[in-house]
Parts: sequence; structure tokens; C-alpha cells
Amino acid sequence: MKAAYTKPFFIAALIILLDQAIKIWVRTHMQLQEEIPLLGNRGMLHYTENNGMAFGMELGGELGKLALTLFRIVAVCGIGYGLVHLIKHKYHRGLIMMVALIFAGAVGNIIDSAFYGIIYNYAPLFHGRVVDMFYFPLLTGHFPKWLPVWGGEEYIFFRPVFNLADAAISVGVFMILINQKRYFKQEEPEISNPNSEMVEE
Repeated sequence: MKAAYTKPFFIAALIILLDQAIKIWVRTHMQLQEEIPLLGNRGMLHYTENNGMAFGMELGGELGKLALTLFRIVAVCGIGYGLVHLIKHKYHRGLIMMVALIFAGAVGNIIDSAFYGIIYNYAPLFHGRVVDMFYFPLLTGHFPKWLPVWGGEEYIFFRPVFNLADAAISVGVFMILINQKRYFKQEEPEISNPNSEMVEE
């Protein structure tokens, strides 16, 4: 297999392995809701689990959980196929690498959803919970009381707890969005100069 094929999948495999290593360590060394400070009160490991999507969002109920896991499996197959397509057709290397990040993140969270319930003996196949641990409440305070709706309520930025797989997906999507013109640039056909024919004549 050519290097162009191996590098994106090597990066993806590395992210998946690192993501799983962190999750396994957190699950075997921490209690749910336990925190380990990394940057004082502004960054920490905060062990939590969720039944749903990235950054703790959820799709309710057992059927919702099963549907989400199956959707993830179909999606990751589609992303993997798309990644091979991009490589074969020699798309921009930056685009290929960002899709590889998204692929790695999707696979990382599918492993939790599909197998953690069976591995850790708490749920049937496809009903596992995703392990999250990174929490960075960089800014905290209260909204001014005069502010409509949220007046006086506490705000936290950044509130969601996430994992490496979530981060890989977010970086991949964000970089594709801000680099669309570069990643999807089409070569413009050369336009002949009408005067050139006159010169030749």
C-alpha cells in the first residue's frame, strides 16, 4: 500500500488507540464524577459517562440509544469509504487528514457504545456508554440580572465534558469549514488568448 494510503490511516489508528487508552485508564482508576485537577480550577479530568452524542448530548430511551449506535456504525462506514475515495482521487492532503480525524473520532466513540456494556458487564451489545473526561471551565460567573431570560444565572465556558474522540471530530469539522476554498479548490481550465492566433498568423 502506498504511503498516501497508510499515513491518514496510521494517524487515525494512533488517535483511536490513544483515545481508548485514556478511557480505559479513567474507567479503571477513577470513580464516576471524580475530578483530578490539571490546570487548577480551569482544567481537569472529570470522569463521566453519557448515552449519546458528542459532548454529552443524548438521544433518549433504549431505542434511541440503539438507533444512535447503529447510525454511528453506518456513518463510520460511510466516512471510511469517503476517506478511501479522497485518497484514490488525490484530493487535498489537508482535507484527507481532517477526514481521517473525523473517522478516528467516530470509531473511538463507537467502540464505547458498541462494546463497553459487554466488556464492563453493565449493558447488552450496542448499549454501552461513552466515557468522557476532559473538562475546561475556563470562564465562570453570573449573567447580569438585567439580562432577559438568563439574568442572574451562572455561566460556564467551556461547560461540556468531552474525550479525545470528540476533540478529533471537532477539529476535523472545524478545519474543513474554515479551509473550504483551499480544500475544494478546482483547477480552472486554461483560456487561450484570442490575440495569440493573430500573432501566429
